[in-house]
Amino acid sequence: MSATAKQLQDLLRQMEGTAPGIEASAIVTTQGLPIVAAMPQTVNEAIVAAMTAALLGVAERALTEIPRGKLQQVTIEAEQGYIILKGAGDNAILTSLVKKTANLGMVFLALKRFSKEIEKVLQG
Repeated sequence: MSATAKQLQDLLRQMEGTAPGIEASAIVTTQGLPIVAAMPQTVNEAIVAAMTAALLGVAERALTEIPRGKLQQVTIEAEQGYIILKGAGDNAILTSLVKKTANLGMVFLALKRFSKEIEKVLQG
């Protein structure tokens, strides 16, 4: 594992400790390739990365058709929890799987803070 990948992995672990409702997370490229992940073995990281890029593309397309400004994040609510996508620089996305019972305010704060940290690491 490269030094950058190790730093990013450490950031994901710190983020999960900051907001206990975050069950799993990944950093992926905007093209849909995994960079690093902290996911259960039952989750296919490549599929998560590809779906993240697809969701981001649809959200960005919606904003070109229905102007609301620059995309901040994408939140999907499901029966068992949330999937939240947050930009981490120009070429990366932070994707988190969040428990239904999580304090979303704390989760959003953690995602905002750590997406900036991830961006700094990726910029070198």
